[in-house]
Amino acid sequence: MIGAAQVAVALGFDYGLRRVGVASGNRLIGKAEPLTTLQAQGRLVYPLIEALLNEWEPQALVVGVPRHPDGAPHAMTAAAQKFAASLRGRFHKPVFEVDERYTSVEAMAQGAQDVDAAAAALILEQFFRENPP
Repeated sequence: MIGAAQVAVALGFDYGLRRVGVASGNRLIGKAEPLTTLQAQGRLVYPLIEALLNEWEPQALVVGVPRHPDGAPHAMTAAAQKFAASLRGRFHKPVFEVDERYTSVEAMAQGAQDVDAAAAALILEQFFRENPP
């Protein structure tokens, strides 16, 4: 299993109950690009994710885990962690969790057309910053 600092190419996810934002990122340039927002719920989202994995061939997956401003968990914290565990079990790739707060707000402030995918890109860029090579 590779460590976080060794991941060169990853897909990032901004998990939501109705939508999942997805981005692709490369450590060499330290940037991530919004890809899409998956408009699926529950198990229906996994075939869509599998297609993205086949297309982009990432080494790892990164899931943003939201928390309250003081760091305390809330209902979406557990839901995002469950999603991360599902990705691990289904796709057998390293899955890293990033403590993310306000990425959707930041994406909106930047004028993103696809806020969920832009938030996923911010999550992935945060992962690269927090885990230097």
